[in-house]
Amino acid sequence: MSARIVVPREVVLTTRTNISVRRSVPHRDLRRIGAWIFVDHFGPTTQTDGMVVAAHPHTGLQTVTWLFEGRVQHRDSIGSVQTIEPGQVNFMTAGHGISHSEISVRTDGQLHAVQLWLALPESVRDQTPMFEHEAELPVLRIGDATVTVFAGSLLGATSPATMFTDSFGAEVLVPAGSSITIPIDPAHEIGVLVVEGEALVNGVTAGLTELAFIAPGETSVTIDAIGDTRVVLLGGTPFTERLVMWWNFVARSHDEIRSMRTDWESASNRFPEFADDIGGRIPAPELPNVTLQPRG
Repeated sequence: MSARIVVPREVVLTTRTNISVRRSVPHRDLRRIGAWIFVDHFGPTTQTDGMVVAAHPHTGLQTVTWLFEGRVQHRDSIGSVQTIEPGQVNFMTAGHGISHSEISVRTDGQLHAVQLWLALPESVRDQTPMFEHEAELPVLRIGDATVTVFAGSLLGATSPATMFTDSFGAEVLVPAGSSITIPIDPAHEIGVLVVEGEALVNGVTAGLTELAFIAPGETSVTIDAIGDTRVVLLGGTPFTERLVMWWNFVARSHDEIRSMRTDWESASNRFPEFADDIGGRIPAPELPNVTLQPRG
C-alpha cells in the first residue's frame, strides 16, 4: 500500500501580521491521522515577530508546539509563562477549557514551526487543564538520520509529555542521498509532513510542504531524502470517536459548541483572564445557521 499525497491549503494565521500557514489536517482529503486532528506548518519567514496570536480558548484537545527555528512565548489562563526554542516541545491539555496567547520573540534568524492538535478521548476530554514544557527529549541516530521523539513512543524511545491516546510525533532529519526505514505498528495511520527538502515516502514523491499519508496495514515507513530533508512524522491508532470541531473547540455536539462559545464570549470562569504582551482577546465567530454534526 503506497503513500497518498495531501497538498496543504493556505490559511491566514493572523490579520495583525498577514502571515499565513499551510494546513494539511483537517483537509477535504484527510480529516485526521490517528488522534492528530490539526496540522499547521508555519514559515520559514524572516518576519520572526510574525506570530502574534492574542488570547483565545480551547476545549477537548491537546495543542503541541514544535519549533525548527525561532522562539515563541506561551501564556495561558492557568498561569503558565514559557518561551519555547527548537528541540523543546510545549504540550497544552485544554480539557474542560483553557485560554492562551502566543507571541514570537524577535531574533536574527527565521521563524519556522508546526502547530498540532491531538483529540482527547471521551474519558478525559473534560479534565482539568494543564501545561507541560519538555526541554529534554530522546534523540536517536539511525544510520545518517536523526530522530527526535517529541510525543508518544517511537523506536523504543518515549517523550516525557503526557499522552492520552496511542499516538506519536517525531522530527526526522535525513541528509541528501540517505535513507531511513522506521518500523511502525500496522494498526497505525501515518503522516509524513515534509518541512524542508523533498523525499520519497514508501516510494512516492513528497515535495516541500506536502504530507504523505499511509493507511493502516504497513509495517514500516521508508524515507529516501532527495535533498537534505526534514520531516515531521505523525502516527497513531485511528481515532474513531465522532467529533464536532468548530473554531478552537473540540466537542461532541452542536449544543456543546454553543455553550463553549457562550462561555468564551461572556468571559465566564471557564476561561480565566490573564495578562500578556499582546493585549485583548480574539472574539468567537458567529455560529453557522445550520446544526453542526459530529464526524468520524
